[in-house]
Amino acid sequence: MSGVDTAATDPNRDPHIATFVSPRTLLEQSARPIVPRSALDKEQIEGLRTIRAFLKARTSYDVLPISYRLIVLDTALLVKKSLNILNQNGSIVSAPLWDSKSSTFAGLLTTSDYINVVQYYWQNPDALARVDQFRLNSLREIEKALGVKPIETISIHPDRPVYEACRKMLESRARRIPIVDSDDETHRTMVVSVITQYRILKFIAVNVKETQKLRKPLIELPNVGTYNDLATASMDTPVMDVIHMLVKKNISSVPIVDRKGVVLNVFEAVDVIALIKGGVYDDLNLTVGDALLKRSDDFPGIFTCSLSDNMSTIYDTIRRSRVHRFVVIDSESRLKGVLTLSDVLEHTLLEGLEDDE
Repeated sequence: MSGVDTAATDPNRDPHIATFVSPRTLLEQSARPIVPRSALDKEQIEGLRTIRAFLKARTSYDVLPISYRLIVLDTALLVKKSLNILNQNGSIVSAPLWDSKSSTFAGLLTTSDYINVVQYYWQNPDALARVDQFRLNSLREIEKALGVKPIETISIHPDRPVYEACRKMLESRARRIPIVDSDDETHRTMVVSVITQYRILKFIAVNVKETQKLRKPLIELPNVGTYNDLATASMDTPVMDVIHMLVKKNISSVPIVDRKGVVLNVFEAVDVIALIKGGVYDDLNLTVGDALLKRSDDFPGIFTCSLSDNMSTIYDTIRRSRVHRFVVIDSESRLKGVLTLSDVLEHTLLEGLEDDE
């Protein structure tokens, strides 16, 4: 078969009839020239490979700190009481669920589940009395009514590689994963702990010096972070409007900006928990500015970076501070994008992976 498109050179060809290209020509046209990698690219890939090898050689149990606190909630507990328990324990914003009837792990309760309760109440204001009587095992009813994603049920065995835990989180878009073991004699499951993206990234930052090789600036990593169609709000925006943004875009935060686009603060999904403390929903009528005043004194603050920063500086910040995300700004503090820990983890695990396989 000839590789020349004779139809395209035929003066009598009807322009309304599609031109057919022979397979060989099609292949020739789609072939991409091989672009040689720069020294910076090679160093970046080398650093990422070292991190992946490290994650494959360490178990999920290795990520846990020497001492930690674990709260496990029974599925028969009232949603209202579970909220009070989390509020009483400060920084804890999620908890594994336990079905005492079957003695099994029943998933992970997160801020998203509480936001679903808020959405349900907002859509059904006459059902407040019923909402107060909801138990954790009836959250599935709310999820079905709203048509949202059910409670996360993924888990990882403590002896499995951290790399596997990371891949599970990326595949399910989860920001944390419970470590679940089983007794060799009784075969009953046991919840050991929960590891978060932050805990894993800090584990990397503390133990892998090759993070210093990740020197490509963010501006040269176009697939890392979100820079288009950003959800934003002002200090005067009603809290419920922001909650709708969180749900609609499946995000965990919304930057708060002024009229010039200068970043003033960030409203996070965890801020919702403080607003519905004790099962009272009146504070949902507040503006963002008033709602942020209810934050606890131990709020870590907002972390920013610029497009000239690189993954090396990002990892260094994670090593030194408790970070949940980075707001990308320009030299005048105007919003450019958002870099989440999911973005950092995805880049670390997947960038250049096709070359390794």
